[in-house]
Amino acid sequence: MFRVAREIEFCYGHRLLDYAGKCRHLHGHNGRAVITIESPTLDVRGMVHDFSDIKRGLSQWIEEHLDHRMILWRRDPVVPLLQQIGEPVYLLDENPTAENIARVIFQAAQQLGLPVVETVLWETPHCAATYRG
Repeated sequence: MFRVAREIEFCYGHRLLDYAGKCRHLHGHNGRAVITIESPTLDVRGMVHDFSDIKRGLSQWIEEHLDHRMILWRRDPVVPLLQQIGEPVYLLDENPTAENIARVIFQAAQQLGLPVVETVLWETPHCAATYRG
């Protein structure tokens, strides 16, 4: 089995509802997503998947949907205010934890046709969450 991974950096804000720690407040992260693609065979070029194709497709999706946006739970009471003043938000049906954001990126990669097996979201240089399909 062959695997390749591509890192994509982006900035985002969020907060966690029903949480007693500091992350209950609006705050931001310089996130790093690591997308792992797997294949039992290589293509005619000798590749699992071209790194630039992964970057082009998934980086564009992340830039359009997550980068420099507040990623919030749809039921967060601040959502209507942010939308009213024109702030970019990306809404989830659950708390925007690193685990749930890793899953969102995984699902986006799948929708783009990438044979993704894992996404890791590094929320800080020391904290990461992984989602595997």
